[in-house]
Amino acid sequence: MDQSRRDLLKMGASAMGGALMGVQFDAAAQGTRAVATEHVKAVAPLAGKVALRFATCQFKENAAARIGIVLDDGRVIDVEAEAKRQGVSLAFAADSMISLLACGDKGLAQAKALADKAVARKSRLMTVSQVKLLSPVPKPERNIYCVGWNYLEHFEEGRDARADKGVSKLPDNPVFFTKATHTMNGPFAAIPYDPSFTATADWEAELAVVIGRRGRNIAEENAMDYVFGYAAFNDTTVREVQQKRHGGQWFKGKSLDGYGPMGPWIVTAAGVTLDDVRIICRVNGVEKQNASYKQMYFKIPRIIAELSRGLTLEPGDIIATGTPPGVGYSRKPPEFLMPGDIMETEITGVGVIRNTIETET
Repeated sequence: MDQSRRDLLKMGASAMGGALMGVQFDAAAQGTRAVATEHVKAVAPLAGKVALRFATCQFKENAAARIGIVLDDGRVIDVEAEAKRQGVSLAFAADSMISLLACGDKGLAQAKALADKAVARKSRLMTVSQVKLLSPVPKPERNIYCVGWNYLEHFEEGRDARADKGVSKLPDNPVFFTKATHTMNGPFAAIPYDPSFTATADWEAELAVVIGRRGRNIAEENAMDYVFGYAAFNDTTVREVQQKRHGGQWFKGKSLDGYGPMGPWIVTAAGVTLDDVRIICRVNGVEKQNASYKQMYFKIPRIIAELSRGLTLEPGDIIATGTPPGVGYSRKPPEFLMPGDIMETEITGVGVIRNTIETET
């Protein structure tokens, strides 16, 4: 990445900071009808207030989804509407996060300028309680890349529970697998439960990396230049299918429809201090996982460098960087997600997603 792009990603958004940091959002108190985002309890402060939060939103019930910029005080800028109000011709499609990512510097600069002017003019804006948040990338163009066994404690906790006893030592290189695109799910959407097939559904809280530039054979020292931002992700997994069916291949057990909730937005890279990040999972309010980015065995630069060797990464690609210890199947006795359970995935400094397990009808 050249210096101009580095500077752009680090541009301040100080005008978006506010005294309402951490405020609770209650749709009923505002006299509006909440759609699904009543689950947004607060907007986490950005690191140094130097970044943007990009969400994919429905601003009206059953309306087409569009890109929104979530401010520190919980208000949301409708990028398409704001561009029309300001007479700006966008360089990207306002209904596609991937289009924004692929647009590069120009799109990011346009979005920031729109937001700055909207805040300066004190535009009337909707809040997160008045819109429906979808996955930031509702329809990935490619499978979601995932990293397995990226915490030593997680590798060790599963040693006895794993059906495949062939791997006794943590591999020297990252373990990669993918989840199918239809696993993508919203930050507050239901995860389907079929008692005949998904009775061993398990949680895996993860930090998701969203790629912002095309690259192949990326050097480790340059890898962070390809990161657009971060989101919360849960690599929800059906253990019986993952470990005991299909020859022990992980793909199917990881790839059921809806088994990859993500969000609630993407925080651009400069807004996240990775060493301060914790990856947390709660089920029905009980903490199950809690670990630091610093505990990852393979850090993000190494992951990107290894993954991109001979394999082109594209804007909009998603990398789930691995889950910490505390998953259900390795507990004694094992614990699995059941209908009615609420699975909460938090990436500190980024956001929280909450998904209810619901029986399919």
